[in-house]
Amino acid sequence: MGKQGHIVSFLREQDGVGIVEIILILVVLISLVIIFKKQLTSLVNSILGKITSQSNSI
Repeated sequence: MGKQGHIVSFLREQDGVGIVEIILILVVLISLVIIFKKQLTSLVNSILGKITSQSNSI
């Protein structure tokens, strides 16, 4: 098999496709977290504040 045959067989392999999909999903999720960091932080802080205040009243 020549050089072209190796390239064609490499392009036809599907082994690495799952890994690439997982990496792309992680990149999208991390990007969303970075974009909405301020909103997520305020949401978590308000939820934890409500939990703390309601647990103190018990």
